[in-house]
Amino acid sequence: MTASCSLHRLTRQFTAFFGVGVAAAVVHYGLLIALVEGAGTHPVPATLAGYVAGGLVSYVLNRKHTYESDRPHREATWRFALVAFVGFLVTWFLMHAFTVWLDGPYLPSQIITTGVVMLWSFMAHKKWTFA
Repeated sequence: MTASCSLHRLTRQFTAFFGVGVAAAVVHYGLLIALVEGAGTHPVPATLAGYVAGGLVSYVLNRKHTYESDRPHREATWRFALVAFVGFLVTWFLMHAFTVWLDGPYLPSQIITTGVVMLWSFMAHKKWTFA
């Protein structure tokens, strides 16, 4: 595979991953905001609930549209779950640090956290989950 072809494929995959991420983020942020604003839940558990809900959307769409993986579900699901679990821990840590230790607002904190977890997830799923 040439460098140009490889770069084109990486760009296409990242663009698809970003689009899937938008769909997953709508679910994640929707649940986060509903739980914080509507139910009075603390932002850390609310964002973790949103992370799980968005993760379900992410698995289904990324498997099909981003990585076009033919890895059997019995292999891909546990790999996805492990990568997602690391992302879950990073989400917990960063949101706890931003909203509890630093007493920051939850939505800007979540935006920063989303960026960090998105980069981790893209590379881990590309190189391991759906490879």
